[in-house]
Amino acid sequence: MYATAEEKELQQLTDKLLELVEGKDENYWKSLSTEEASKIAEDLRKVIRYHDYKYYVQANPVISDYQYDKLFHALEALERAHPEIVTPDSPTQRISPAFTGEFEKVKHLAEMTSLENTYSADDLREWDKRVKQLLGVDEVEYIVEPKFDGASIELVYEDDILVRGVTRGDGIVGEDITMNVKTIKSIPLRADFSKHGIKRISVRGEIVMPKSVFEKLNKEREKQGLSLFANPRNAAAGTLRLKNPAEVAKRGLDCYTYQILYSEPVKLCKDIKTQKQALEILADCGFKTPPIQKVCKDIEEVIETVLKAQKERESWDFEADGMVVKVNDICAWEKLGETLHHPRWAVAYKFPAKQAVTKLLDVVWQVGRTGALTPVAILEPVEVGGVVVSRASLFNPDLIKQKDIRIGDYVIVERAGETIPYIVAPVKERRTGEEKPVEVPTHCPVCGAPIVKELDEAVPRCPNINCPAQLKEHLIYWGKVLDIKGLGESTANTLLKKGFVKSIADIYYLDKNELVKLPGWGLKKAENLLTQIEKSKEAPFYKKITALGIRHVGEKTAQLLAKKFKNLEELMNASFSELASIPGIGPITATSIKNFFKAEQNVEMIKELEKAGFKFERTPEEEMEEQLPKPLEGQNVVFTGELEHFKRKEAQHLIELLGGNPTNSVTRKTSFVVVGENPGSKLAKAQKLGIKTINEQEFVELLKKYAENNEEVKRILQEKGIL
Repeated sequence: MYATAEEKELQQLTDKLLELVEGKDENYWKSLSTEEASKIAEDLRKVIRYHDYKYYVQANPVISDYQYDKLFHALEALERAHPEIVTPDSPTQRISPAFTGEFEKVKHLAEMTSLENTYSADDLREWDKRVKQLLGVDEVEYIVEPKFDGASIELVYEDDILVRGVTRGDGIVGEDITMNVKTIKSIPLRADFSKHGIKRISVRGEIVMPKSVFEKLNKEREKQGLSLFANPRNAAAGTLRLKNPAEVAKRGLDCYTYQILYSEPVKLCKDIKTQKQALEILADCGFKTPPIQKVCKDIEEVIETVLKAQKERESWDFEADGMVVKVNDICAWEKLGETLHHPRWAVAYKFPAKQAVTKLLDVVWQVGRTGALTPVAILEPVEVGGVVVSRASLFNPDLIKQKDIRIGDYVIVERAGETIPYIVAPVKERRTGEEKPVEVPTHCPVCGAPIVKELDEAVPRCPNINCPAQLKEHLIYWGKVLDIKGLGESTANTLLKKGFVKSIADIYYLDKNELVKLPGWGLKKAENLLTQIEKSKEAPFYKKITALGIRHVGEKTAQLLAKKFKNLEELMNASFSELASIPGIGPITATSIKNFFKAEQNVEMIKELEKAGFKFERTPEEEMEEQLPKPLEGQNVVFTGELEHFKRKEAQHLIELLGGNPTNSVTRKTSFVVVGENPGSKLAKAQKLGIKTINEQEFVELLKKYAENNEEVKRILQEKGIL
């Protein structure tokens, strides 16, 4: 896409623009004439597109993320100051606001057909024989590409601008998902087709979720206790149907383009004569094209290529279920024609199946570290993709119900790459009538606590904080929230392994004489830990609520509860409606709180903690805080950039001490934004919405003003040397 001389020129322009945008504020951009702004904006767009190509297509960035952000934020500020210069292909236009309703149905410019499948070298030879007979030739040149396993997409460009992205649908009509497609950075918003004489073009590609992104996403979902995606294909397809493009943008989708479906005035065959040439045009216009595109002189070279790919596919960062073999000569495509179902000029060679059919013997329920219960299928052992499988994930009860999976069913099991095997579907034709529905447990299979299922989730949970399956994570979390130094993962493992701790409350009954006997422990280490544990009894009430690990109750929500209720007894006795009516709580969190205190094991643990002198009530300091003036009450405050005097959490705590509400996102409800060094996109958004901004010095002056009537704020400022 970029020649060496052009790259050098773009890098020089990048350096020049980085120097130009340094230190420029909104007033500077507003002072420019439309003509001046338009010229700078076009240069910024040009270099940003280049750096997007280097990063997202070539995976070879040549500037730092910080430098890229400076250029991008400058373009945002310039376009905000001069809305008349905004263009639809500007990099700032990738993410549109959320939308609701159904995706619009759109007819494709050219039909998106499916492919005939082959499964062996002999199948390929037979297909080759038919192609030669239809063409009346002795030899045919082919091109081999991966058969991407994702979501097929049509991309339409007019005058070099992306105007539409459409799902395959039935091949004739698909759904318009343009707003979501625009968030995928390997899809150019502007592609220089005009240099090839093309004014309008339809390009076919495959949107995929890279394996590395998929694994990271599932790990994050597991941490959050959400159901896992079965495979990258499902994750990609599901992501494309999200109604919020900003959420789509977070998922890290990628796109490979592999066919020109239609173009004008340049014509296929007349002007674009081979599939290889078509791929070269796409690559030259900035698209990611197949990493394997091997031109083969005959079918034997094709067979050699697909068998080599079959061995290498696990090392690819994208899922592929086979290789596509196409006649390279596009002029031959029309002569070969199509059947009702597929073209005769292309065929898919499918890799050996990663699926198998076996019997579902039973379903057991595993309890994860967040308390989530996951159904696991126990199978008659069967080989899938070269690995013997005897267990497979069923993900959640809703999926079991949706697929109507029953114990005793014969089921189709799939294994994709390194991902966990899962059940695709039952083979209902093989049912005998003796199959049994899968029962969701009413009590935790590990600790016996009654199971709860929250309003917003498909996953049932064990609410018992001391459930052996969850205790280690809860113990580490308890130590982190209450700042118990020394109670990390290693200590938690030791205490649990030795049987010293079977409940959170047990840490307040640890015996120093027993601890000193542990390998690697001595008197000092034991005393230090016990001192820290004792000190945790003095923690603020809101931190003690946080440490309980109630689902959806983090530090911020715990602060709201600690302001509303003087002690834990009041909180435990609060009604659902009383909880749900607290601003910032709502029905989901209220349900979670009620479920937590319904678990007898949790109530027993709280009693044991109280016996040990652990008081769940407001401290005198918190009571005093409640009586102090709240000059920032009802105000939402956002911080962006680096502050000289405070860490972000310290600054947010000061806002809370003054009755304000520190938030992470700029919205129309934001009262003001505190801007530090190297601010991020929050500053741009605040300026766009007309939200008041203050610098750190102004923030400090505000604190000084209110410190006169707030001893805690005064103390913090004195410690910082500000007062």
